[in-house]
Amino acid sequence: MNYEPSSMNSRLIVIAGPTASGKTAAAIELAKHYNTVIVSADSRQFYREMSIGTAKPTDEELTAVPHYFINSLSITETYTAGDYEKECLELLNDLFKTHKIVILVGGSGLFIKAVCEGFDKFPDIEPAIREVLNNEFEEKGIGFLQEKLKIADPEYYSQVDINNQQRVIRALEVFESTGKPFSSYRKSATNNRPFQIIKLGLDLPREILYQRINRRVDDMLKQGLVEEVRSLLQYQHFNALNTVGYSELFDYFDGKTDLQTAIELIKQNTRRFAKRQMTWFRKDKEIIWIEAGRIISDFGISDLDANQ
Repeated sequence: MNYEPSSMNSRLIVIAGPTASGKTAAAIELAKHYNTVIVSADSRQFYREMSIGTAKPTDEELTAVPHYFINSLSITETYTAGDYEKECLELLNDLFKTHKIVILVGGSGLFIKAVCEGFDKFPDIEPAIREVLNNEFEEKGIGFLQEKLKIADPEYYSQVDINNQQRVIRALEVFESTGKPFSSYRKSATNNRPFQIIKLGLDLPREILYQRINRRVDDMLKQGLVEEVRSLLQYQHFNALNTVGYSELFDYFDGKTDLQTAIELIKQNTRRFAKRQMTWFRKDKEIIWIEAGRIISDFGISDLDANQ
């Protein structure tokens, strides 16, 4: 079948939500129903070397439905939301030639926004500003930069992974270069896309989500998370590894904390990360919120089918 895309009949179904909310299972269920494919918008699952700590789909799940942007990069590569926007739109253009519907799934709000809306053009940054901020990071630590960002751009501070120094520094670069918050550059009119977009958000009570997060961390440990992080020690300076589940165990291996404390910090920081994800997604008024785990029975695939 040669299916040519148009704004009238190509549909991107986005499944968003916090970590541990069941996005993978929901995406596979929908993809099987529509006999289509899944495009990942989880910026941590791009990296081949990170599997257990990123809760990638299992081999069985990857076999059940074709997935894109899983294991597509190495942790040694630099990759931005802008890179993803370009590559994902090119991929969707190809996929819509043979599929009427494609599923986009992930918890990385910035990457979902990149595909659905795009970004303003960001200003060029003076190298001297970047150098000063990098020096401040080296001399005073991430906490110092976090406080600067909290004052300069509280909106972005409430959404970003504040332990990711690359993103914190990037936001401060823009602010110090222009005097305008980084978040203000992400509010332009949406770029038109040659396909329809339906956004579904998975929702569940906070206490249940936190229980699921804690169980997931315990399961990761049983699967060998500590060993996975140990195998990556020589790469810990790469930005891709500066993320929850890895940073805490690097501190353990570096003798900065004990293992039990590291595990509790992983759970705590993952819960905080989930809260920031929900802050981001709740601001998107286009998202239709449905109860996690009941995407077919409660929301009804028939509701989507009726609009085809």
